[in-house]
Amino acid sequence: ILNATLSFLEKCILYIQPILKRGLLSSLTTLPCCVFFCINVIMLFTLRSKSVFRETCRYILLYNLILADTLQMAVSQILYMMSICRITLPYPVCGILVMFANLTNEISPLTLVLMSLERYVAVCYPLRHATIITIRNTEVAIIMIWIFCSLNILIRVLLLLEFPFEELQSLQMKDFCSTFLMFLTPVSHEYDKAYSCFLFVSAFVGVTCSYIGVMLAARLASTDKASARKARNTLLLHLVQLGFSLSSTVNNALLLVTSKTVSNRVSVLIQNVLYVLLFILPRYLSALIYGLRDQTIRPILVYNLCCQLKRLSTFEKKQ
Repeated sequence: ILNATLSFLEKCILYIQPILKRGLLSSLTTLPCCVFFCINVIMLFTLRSKSVFRETCRYILLYNLILADTLQMAVSQILYMMSICRITLPYPVCGILVMFANLTNEISPLTLVLMSLERYVAVCYPLRHATIITIRNTEVAIIMIWIFCSLNILIRVLLLLEFPFEELQSLQMKDFCSTFLMFLTPVSHEYDKAYSCFLFVSAFVGVTCSYIGVMLAARLASTDKASARKARNTLLLHLVQLGFSLSSTVNNALLLVTSKTVSNRVSVLIQNVLYVLLFILPRYLSALIYGLRDQTIRPILVYNLCCQLKRLSTFEKKQ
């Protein structure tokens, strides 16, 4: 009886051990994601709480940027939790999630370009800023960004239709849903690489040209030096954010290299670290940096954060 009991306990330990490891890894990534997600949501609420934010073009662009980052964070976390829980999806459902993740991921760099152009016009053409950068023009530009990115998603869907789904025994995926697994045809893979390269090169050129224009304007005696210096720092921040957005595109390549050079256990650990550093952290930095840097947003954001913390502590005391 004792031997049977020990054998049973050993089997239970062997069964529970991988579950505990997955639970520990998921908690180490899920907890930061939940915190970052809540801060982003509070930032979005802050940007809609005052008329000065709703009626200022740069704050409208900032809202669109953080909205796209927050949606991207949510979809990425859903896909991550499904992989941790060993949940496989049908190809159509996985395709919808992946396409939505791609859509929100492409909104961020294009929005950064608009924000850079807005700062460029504010410094280089201050007298025409109010007539060029209007709320209507800003809203039209944002709508055009979403339409452009949606057309790209439509092209991706049309390329996927070339895959012979009718030859599959079932539409249920054998592996976990991810962006990499939805490149079912070589054409889809090549198109994704070409479009990603075009998108980020264009965004880099747009932000860099705006930065150079502001730097040249700062040397003119007629330009407000303080305003030009602040705009220059803002554009540098946009370049850093663009780099963070670009970093997520190298995730699959890094995973492919590490999977061939290290053990499976180390590869899983590296995958979780890269997920936090390349997908979650960059989506959170936009809200944090702008919220703490902007003198108008900072007090309202801090007030909203403190109110949420007080409500949470009050709820925990009641429990």
